[in-house]
Amino acid sequence: MTKDEFFQGIDDLKRLLDNLSFGEIEQAAFEIAQAIKGGGKLMVCGNGGSAADAQHMAAEFVNRFLKEREPLPAISLATDTSNLTSIANDYSFDRVFSKQVEALGRRGDVLVGISTSGNSKNVLNAVKVAKGLGIKTVGLLGRDGGAIKSVCDMALVVPSDSTPRIQEVHGFIIHVICQMVEDEFAG
Repeated sequence: MTKDEFFQGIDDLKRLLDNLSFGEIEQAAFEIAQAIKGGGKLMVCGNGGSAADAQHMAAEFVNRFLKEREPLPAISLATDTSNLTSIANDYSFDRVFSKQVEALGRRGDVLVGISTSGNSKNVLNAVKVAKGLGIKTVGLLGRDGGAIKSVCDMALVVPSDSTPRIQEVHGFIIHVICQMVEDEFAG
């Protein structure tokens, strides 16, 4: 990476952050907080770097983000290797998240599906199953939102073709949501 590319990356991030709707992020955080207040939980899924983001988000809820508070119920569907590999082996990789949503999800929960392309088949299938179970769905997406955008209840789309920039903005959005939800429970 050159110095020019470094500063171009910063400019790209500023542009992407300017395109975010604070109200949509606030609504997603509100839905998650309401679900937890009502006895529900947060489920998060994604592939690759988005799987790491899913794990990170769940950990911020279960442990803490910035404030001392009670643990909040959240689970990353991307971390149980026995479930992931058995489902992929016995059915297909397209069902690794949807089968877990079927097993663990209940009306009143929220599913956050993370996909930089917006087209990850296993995330799309999880969102479809969640909606069928009456679970609120949030898509943390990139590019034009892909196929997932039209299926989920709330789509937070980072309009970029650069996977690294999308992931960086997704990380920022995750932290904003974590802080907003935590503010509802801490203090």
